[in-house]
Amino acid sequence: MNIIFRPVATVFLLSLFSTSNCLAQNDKHAGANIGLIYPLSSNWTKAPSQTNNFSLNLIAGVSGAERGVALAGFSNVVRGNTTGLQMAGFSNHVGKNADGVMLAGFINTYAGGKAATFSGFANVAPNGSGTQVAGFLNKGGNIASVQVAGFTNVAREVKGAQIAGFLNVAKKVRGIQLGFINIADSAGSQIGIINIARNGEKSLGITIDENQTTMLAFRSGGKTLYGILGIGYNFDNERNKYAFEAGIGAHLIKWNALRLNAELVQGGLESFKDDDQYFKASFRLMPAFKITRSFEIFAGPSLNFINTNTAEGKDMTETYISSWTRNNGQDLYGFYVGYTAGLQVAF
Repeated sequence: MNIIFRPVATVFLLSLFSTSNCLAQNDKHAGANIGLIYPLSSNWTKAPSQTNNFSLNLIAGVSGAERGVALAGFSNVVRGNTTGLQMAGFSNHVGKNADGVMLAGFINTYAGGKAATFSGFANVAPNGSGTQVAGFLNKGGNIASVQVAGFTNVAREVKGAQIAGFLNVAKKVRGIQLGFINIADSAGSQIGIINIARNGEKSLGITIDENQTTMLAFRSGGKTLYGILGIGYNFDNERNKYAFEAGIGAHLIKWNALRLNAELVQGGLESFKDDDQYFKASFRLMPAFKITRSFEIFAGPSLNFINTNTAEGKDMTETYISSWTRNNGQDLYGFYVGYTAGLQVAF
């Protein structure tokens, strides 16, 4: 852990030292700054009050403002505003607004502006907008373009898209949230497995299919698209009896109390023993009828593809549209027609 925090502490001390020594000075235009690490540079101790068109520091640089290109082997620390390009091996830190492009191996931090920021780990801007791309986390204010993160995006207002490997959070979205979990006070379109929005739909339901697998599923989404996440139990099997599923659905047709839903779901049965496997991918087409505003029943056919290596899995389906085996008959693959029926309660 010390190896991780020592570089961060160094950057913090540089920022603190530069600010404390220059609060009483007016920013001046220096043109260029070349150095090793503050204060060992051509601008010497005046660096934190200087505005540069070009900065190059082998380790870390400090300046009042940047209006062109700032390059550092480890970190750039700018007290004021930046325009143009800031590139550092580890981090870029801008005290005020950043406009242009920020590239960092680990993290970019800035107060605001419309910069396009790219980092290996995180981009943090309390009042920032523009495009944020990070390997782990983006945290911004009003995002007018795109947030892309390997794990999480957080913003107040999004006018574009939030795309994350796991979680998107925003207050208001005028565009798209795409991730495993999407959360917003209000959202345009949410595409994920779990979608939470005040103007969206959420329901908890029970389904049963042709294999007597009973599933408790949570469906959540918007006016058209919704996500599906379920767990369940197969009452016929002795080994492979614990069920799971996840997928995406769409309301294709809405007419008064009637709806036609289509779902694409990946799931399976698990024994948690040995190498048993039963995987199932299904396309469901299900007419639904709302008995009350909150209570809905549905049923319809499904086209299914399975992959199993268990005796129970092979015996669950008698008639296939097409099937084949591999590994000397040990693994079975097949397409067949089934059904799904159920009921759900919206809340």
